[in-house]
Parts: sequence; C-alpha cells; structure tokens
Amino acid sequence: MGGSSPCASCKLLRRRCAKDCIFAPYFPSDDPHKFAIVHKVFGASNVSKMLQELPVHQRVDAVSSLVYEANARVRDPVYGCVGVISYLQNQVSELQMQLAVAQTEILCIQMQQESALPTQIEQDDKSFLLATNNFDNISQYPNFASSSNVIQDPTLKRESLWT
Repeated sequence: MGGSSPCASCKLLRRRCAKDCIFAPYFPSDDPHKFAIVHKVFGASNVSKMLQELPVHQRVDAVSSLVYEANARVRDPVYGCVGVISYLQNQVSELQMQLAVAQTEILCIQMQQESALPTQIEQDDKSFLLATNNFDNISQYPNFASSSNVIQDPTLKRESLWT
C-alpha cells in the first residue's frame, strides 16, 4: 500500500505497510473486521503463506473463502462450514420431499378430474338427449367418453397397429 493509510492487517498487527504487502489488495483499511476474523481463526502467517502460494488471479476468491470459513468457524466452533453445508443439504432434502408430495397431489387431482370428466360428459349427453325428447334414439349415439366402447369388435383388439 505504502501511502496514506496501512491496510487492515498491518493496522491490526501494528506494523508498517510495505508497497508489496500481500494483504493490502484484499484487506482494505476501511474493513478491519474482515482481517481480524481471518487472523483470529487462521493466523496472519498462515494466511500470508496461502496467498503467496496462489496465483494472483485466484487470491480474491481465496480471501473470500477464508473470510466465509472464518465467520462460520466463529459462529459454530465445532462444525464451521460443514455445519452450514449440512444444514443446507438437509433443507434441500426436505424441500425435495415437499416437492414430491406436491407433485403427487397434483397427479392425484388430475387423475380424479380425468375420471370425473367422462361421467360429466355422459351426463351432459344424456341431459341433451332428454331435453330433445328423443328417447327412442339414445342407442344410436355412441358413447365416446368411455374408453371401453372405442373398440367394439373383439378381433380388432388382438391386432397391433404397429406391425
């Protein structure tokens, strides 16, 4: 950094911030808590070594991960990130089960509506025929709502349409 104010790590460690300070680009002076929590969990020396071993283009993501992991470890000293991941996996499992139940309910409702639909059509056909007073001609109208009446000839039932 080497200018007006030292980075958050140099402030916390009470040292002079050099131009080539490895922490300066990732721990700015306006966010001291970010470095403080990472330092508390991992230690400044370990973080410095980790950052030096990484290519420059990966360091931002590494610092972000370190901050997240440090926050998780402070909140849950035993499980840390693993506790958060486990909680989220359980939540996903519960939501998947709820989704499966909802999909099953939708399917049941659709099947009930489909089985009720032919009955409704049959009743509509009969009420139409009764309204026109054609009691003698009821048998001439085929009942297309019922699937059992589609194929009347038993020889046609044995033949496949695909061969």
